[in-house]
Amino acid sequence: MHDIVIRGGTIVDGTGAPAFVGDVAIDGDRIVQVGGKAGPGKREVEADGRLVTPGWVDVHTHYDGQATWDPVLAPSSWHGATTIVFGNCGVGFAPVRRQHHRALIDLMEGVEDIPGITLTEGLKWDWESFPDYLDALSRLPRTIDIAAQLAHHPLRVYVMGDRAIAREQATADDIDAMGRLTEEALRAGAVGFTTSRTDQHKTLAGDLVPGRYAEHEELLAIGKAMGRAGRGTFGMLSDFEDEAAEFGWMRQVAKDSGRPVWFLLTDRSYDPERWRRLMNGVRAARADDLPLSAQVAGRPVGLTLGLGTSLNPFGLRDAYIEVAKLPPAEMLARLRTPELRRLILSQEASPQALEVLPPLSRQIATRWDRMYPLGEQPDYEPPPERSIAALAAVEGVTPAEYCYDYLVGGDGGRMVYFPVTNYVHGDLEVVREMIEDPHTLLGLSDGGAHCGVICDASLNTTMLAHWVRDRTRGPRMALEYVVKQMTSETAAFFGFRDRGRLQPGLKADVNIIDFEGLNLHAPKMIFDLPAGGRRLVQSVDGYDMTICSGLPIFEKGQETGARPGKLVRSAG
Repeated sequence: MHDIVIRGGTIVDGTGAPAFVGDVAIDGDRIVQVGGKAGPGKREVEADGRLVTPGWVDVHTHYDGQATWDPVLAPSSWHGATTIVFGNCGVGFAPVRRQHHRALIDLMEGVEDIPGITLTEGLKWDWESFPDYLDALSRLPRTIDIAAQLAHHPLRVYVMGDRAIAREQATADDIDAMGRLTEEALRAGAVGFTTSRTDQHKTLAGDLVPGRYAEHEELLAIGKAMGRAGRGTFGMLSDFEDEAAEFGWMRQVAKDSGRPVWFLLTDRSYDPERWRRLMNGVRAARADDLPLSAQVAGRPVGLTLGLGTSLNPFGLRDAYIEVAKLPPAEMLARLRTPELRRLILSQEASPQALEVLPPLSRQIATRWDRMYPLGEQPDYEPPPERSIAALAAVEGVTPAEYCYDYLVGGDGGRMVYFPVTNYVHGDLEVVREMIEDPHTLLGLSDGGAHCGVICDASLNTTMLAHWVRDRTRGPRMALEYVVKQMTSETAAFFGFRDRGRLQPGLKADVNIIDFEGLNLHAPKMIFDLPAGGRRLVQSVDGYDMTICSGLPIFEKGQETGARPGKLVRSAG
């Protein structure tokens, strides 16, 4: 008798093959039958009219700190993810010396908007080396599987100390040490290495990150260490100020290491053709048999702006900055007074406040044509007539007036959506082209990060609900293709050979989904992190069951309490 039999579901096996109806049988933590009529099960789950898919493999999250204290890792686990990867964008918490704990917290808070007070309270720091950090992660019972990458910025600080924080160039000895520690981390189980070379990433004090201007020799040495270890992927985020130079060293890393190399790719308003040039660089590398890919998002990278979030269009004005110090209820009451409304609307964004923001985020002060009310059922491809500017014109008021009254209306919890990238042309056609390119990898959910202003951990649900079922402003995507992009494609890229497909002998990570009932709710701010830290979360209807390693971990959106999750270590 099987442990679990899923009866009569529409099986989308993760390989891209056409969906078919049949049973899935599970014994222990393995799939033993896919299709046909399975024998009896200790538990039988009726899945007629439901999709049966592999669990999602989400390869771009930032749960580096949260994974050391939180077994559930919501909201990613709410949205069908059964394996997540963190250590992205060059930020993380290992290796680390005691005297640099505060520096790494400040770095993570500045780059990824994870509350510093939460990290201070939550991190136990029962590690120094990266292997120690992996061992600490492996000790916590958890709901879903996790995997960690070695991040460049803490590595650099560990080797160079304050010289790294000051962004000094590494010496030959520094570079040798970074190479040795990279190889050590990979052999201990790190699934990759990441760095960032962008002005978008700054500390709370406005300083650029330690590896922003690291010399190519440093990066090449790390690539060679990956080649010696024979495992892991090399990922990075760059402004591509010198595209030829960036492709030059990335190609060399791919050649020297033989390991997959990837960079983040988004569509930017200041250079709409940039993404096509970068993809041409990827194709040129592939033509030379170099394993270079671009990691892309499935929707805009969008800021969620409200009275309780880290940013909003009025949060840069002096009068608002003052009232924002009040308790929420008192702040809302003051904002509703005619006197304060007039004062705030008469002001412009403070130049000092603007200067602290990353360049792309500064547009929240002026781009009313790129802001959209975010209702209870969010639309991540909103049409131009739904913009704040267009709605204000209909009402005969200024965009600032319309937005102000919208945010302070209701219970004060309303939010506005502001796509920062991937929405240059006011639709998602460019995003569709990126996703469908054979040389891209789906990622950038950013689960666990940007707690006060971004909530993209629902990306996998968006891929099904929007791209397969609901899209009206352009072509949709095939169900089988989308499921493949979220399962076997991401799993294979990171070397997870035992998951991402529904096949006998593989790990029993499974989603049972009410496709027609799949429904994303609006993001909400909650305060459940250590020390009362806040974070945006987004709930969902439609996941009937999520199974990890053969055990149901969620049923009808409710956590079961099962803790089958483990740390996934790289294999040579």
